[in-house]
Amino acid sequence: MAALLLLSLLALFFWQQPSAAAALNCGGADEGASTLQVIHVNSPCSPLRPKTPLSWEDSVLQMQADDKSRLQFLSTLVAGRSIVPVASGRAVTQNPTYIVRVKIGTPAQQLLVALDTSNDVAWIPCTACIGCSAATFDPAKSSSFKPLRCGSPQCAQVPNPSCGGKSCGFNTTYGSSSISAGLAQDNITLATDSVRGYTFGCVQKTTGSSFPAQGLLGLGRGPLSLMSQTTSLYQSTFSYCLPSYKSVNFAGSLRLGPNSQPKKIKTTQLLKNPRRSSLYYVNLLAIRVGRKVVAIPPSAFAFDPNTGAGTVFDSGTVYTILVKPAYVAVRDEVRRRMRGAAVTSLGGFDTCYSGPISVPTITFMFSGMNVTLPQENFVIRSSAGTTNCLAMAAAPDGAVNSALNVIASFQQQNHRILIDGPNSKLGVARETCS
Repeated sequence: MAALLLLSLLALFFWQQPSAAAALNCGGADEGASTLQVIHVNSPCSPLRPKTPLSWEDSVLQMQADDKSRLQFLSTLVAGRSIVPVASGRAVTQNPTYIVRVKIGTPAQQLLVALDTSNDVAWIPCTACIGCSAATFDPAKSSSFKPLRCGSPQCAQVPNPSCGGKSCGFNTTYGSSSISAGLAQDNITLATDSVRGYTFGCVQKTTGSSFPAQGLLGLGRGPLSLMSQTTSLYQSTFSYCLPSYKSVNFAGSLRLGPNSQPKKIKTTQLLKNPRRSSLYYVNLLAIRVGRKVVAIPPSAFAFDPNTGAGTVFDSGTVYTILVKPAYVAVRDEVRRRMRGAAVTSLGGFDTCYSGPISVPTITFMFSGMNVTLPQENFVIRSSAGTTNCLAMAAAPDGAVNSALNVIASFQQQNHRILIDGPNSKLGVARETCS
């Protein structure tokens, strides 16, 4: 379970057991109208938290494998391409990093679903699902559940639709998992908001190790995403703040709709890529390490709709991935500032030191805005020793996704990320949401 091991790593890095007073209210209440609590899976209120942490080193290696699976998923979003992994034996579902509470059906059944900004269709494990966890949605207990027929408009919008019977089925992939689902509709409750006739995939079978244990909420840009299905309610606008991994509260927030969004926030233009239509592309121009803009060829950041190259914000990747020329330039400047200190590696992290890293900030320079990150957003520190690693990596050579830069959740934590669909803007503002 790659993600489970990843979360063990994060716990070893940062987690301190909160006192009873600091612990979350586990009653399940969200923060108010159109605002959901975003929970780190290591929260003391999370039933998905890992039971037995692994060693720090083993967890680092598993985290690398987990993000490789995530990049594989992003690469499958190229239009018309489908990669189905070969898996043997009984599948074991993984835990996501960030989850939100949703209620589905009439009467409502509660699940803790993964928050995913790069996926469209919501996937919900249904009763009798092969390879799913014990927590599933039972359509037979919902009076508002409705399977969608093959001729429905929604059926034409899912990947690889199949019409062997009257209802619409589809097969897709997610990281290292393959998924078989039936397309359906039911009521979904988000905080205090009720959405009738929400279209989702009722998962019937999954193999591999990447399917989130209780399902997924898709916040991408495609026609079946939450934002596309709720345009009249939320006006294609939302924001989220991911809590720090070292937080004692482990909770951020997901705000749906234009109300209560930050008024003063730096923004950059969202770019549209028909080859990866679900993703939130932005125009990354340069990277600054401390006060120095490092020398990176413009081609490393170039947006190319024909190949899918460019830069995206993604909540499901854990640490930032840069194309090789960009990563090497940033890494070498970090090493230069360490003035000859012995560099070590740990798994895919190739810039680690036995003491602190002497770079106060790293700045991502986008068209129209700069985002300056403090060390807590780009340095992983081991609580088991003195090891410090640069929490970024180079995209793999020779892969479809080797031209894709991914601004990941580790770099996003304690920032509010705003998606303003009507104005096609992405905003970033520093916010302590832990």
